[in-house]
Amino acid sequence: MKIQLRYFASVREALDLADETVDLPDGIATVGDVRAWLRVRGGVWAETLAEGRALRMACNHVMTGAGTRVTEGCEVAFFPPVTGG
Repeated sequence: MKIQLRYFASVREALDLADETVDLPDGIATVGDVRAWLRVRGGVWAETLAEGRALRMACNHVMTGAGTRVTEGCEVAFFPPVTGG
């Protein structure tokens, strides 16, 4: 299954990548699975997308949790929490 990944703000800066299209291996079914799969790349990927790290996720422009299912052609985004004032 092919999906589009987008990285924003400090996540984009750390990974030195704004977006990419990936072909997910079998068994990757949720946004949380995608995050875990990307961590396997190691190095800065493992650090930036670490399980305990505060990170927001969206699927098709809707804020989501790790359990949201991914579908063919969907867009998954990762970005840091945002504060305002």
